[in-house]
Amino acid sequence: MERKIGKLKRPFGNLHYEVTGSGPALVFAHGLGGNQMSWWQQVAHFAPHYTCVSFAHRGFAPSDPVPGGPDPADYAGDLAALIDELGFADVRLVGQSMGGWTMLEYAIAHPAKVKALVLSSTSGTIDRRATDPSGGKDYDAWFARAEQLNKEGVAKGIHPAMGAKGSARAPALLLLYRSIDEMAGTLDKEKLREGLRRTATRRLADLAHFTVPTLLIAGADDTVFPPFLSAAIAAKLPHGEAEMLADAGHSPYFDHAATFNKLVEAFLARHR
Repeated sequence: MERKIGKLKRPFGNLHYEVTGSGPALVFAHGLGGNQMSWWQQVAHFAPHYTCVSFAHRGFAPSDPVPGGPDPADYAGDLAALIDELGFADVRLVGQSMGGWTMLEYAIAHPAKVKALVLSSTSGTIDRRATDPSGGKDYDAWFARAEQLNKEGVAKGIHPAMGAKGSARAPALLLLYRSIDEMAGTLDKEKLREGLRRTATRRLADLAHFTVPTLLIAGADDTVFPPFLSAAIAAKLPHGEAEMLADAGHSPYFDHAATFNKLVEAFLARHR
C-alpha cells in the first residue's frame, strides 16, 4: 500500500501530513483532542480504495506550534494549500468536531472541487444556537445538562469526547484517545475553544445555495455537540443528510468506527 509522510511549508511553519492508499482523494480533519493519528481506523478501512490524507492542524504536533496559538480562521487556507500541493482535481472531506471548521469553510470556498462532505459531531462555522428549531430553548437545556455531565465525568476520569458509555465500554480506546490528545503538549485549548466560538457565525441562510452533498453524523449521547442539531441543519441544506448513532457520544469515528465507516462509505458511493 502506498504511503507518504510529508511537511508542507506554511507561513506559520510546517504542516504535517500523511498520504496512504490510492484512488480518489479522501481528506480527514481531526478535532480538538486529536491529530492525524485520530483517523487510524478510517485510513485502514478506506485506503484500499481511496487516497487517504490526514494531517495535524497548525499548532498540533507534529505540525509546528504557532506563537500565541492557532486561529481557526486559518485552517481552511492550510487545507487549500495542502490539496494544491498534492495536486488533487477533486476531494471528499471528513471533518470531526473542530475539523468541521476546516472542511466546511473549504467546501464553501471551493464547492466545485468537493464531491462530498461529512461533518461528524459538528456544525463547523455555523452558529449552533441559531440553528435550533425551538429558537434556542432546546439548545440551552442541552447545554446546561451537558456542562454538568462533563464536569461530573472529568472528576471521574472520563474524557468528554469519549463520554461515560464509551469510556466504560472501551477503556483501551479511552487510553489511546487520551494519549493522542496529550500529544498537543502545551497548546492552550481553552483559548482555541474561544477562537472556535468566535468564528462560528454563519447562518443556515448563508448555505441556501450550497451545492456540496453533505452528511452530518451525530452520537445521541454527545455532551460536546448538540446531536439534535444535525438533522435540523441537514433539513435546511439543499443536499443535506443526517445519521444519528443511538449509543454513541462525541467521537463515533473513534469508538464506533465500523458503523461510522459504513455510513461514510455508502455516502461516498452515492456521490462519486
